[in-house]
Amino acid sequence: MADTARAAKRELGLSDKPDMQWRIIGGLLGLAVGFASRKVLAYAWEKATGKEPPASADSPDIGLGEAIAYAVVMGLGIEITRIVATRAAARKWRSWKDAARDLTP
Repeated sequence: MADTARAAKRELGLSDKPDMQWRIIGGLLGLAVGFASRKVLAYAWEKATGKEPPASADSPDIGLGEAIAYAVVMGLGIEITRIVATRAAARKWRSWKDAARDLTP
């Protein structure tokens, strides 16, 4: 059954692997979104706590609770932002690829 699906995809010009263009765009998008979301979350941390975000959560100068809270906020915030942005870009990329395929003879 899986071989039949693969053969049908091959006939339509589809593949299981993402194309190299999307790999490059997706990677660059992930880097940009990660950088921007880190800056936004650091700003939000400063406004919420009144303190600079920890430079390193491993520093003994920072309390354990604050280090854990910072790690959770940054980890969740960055990953959620990255997932949402990448999924939205993938949908747009797919629509562009489908439109381009429809235009080709």
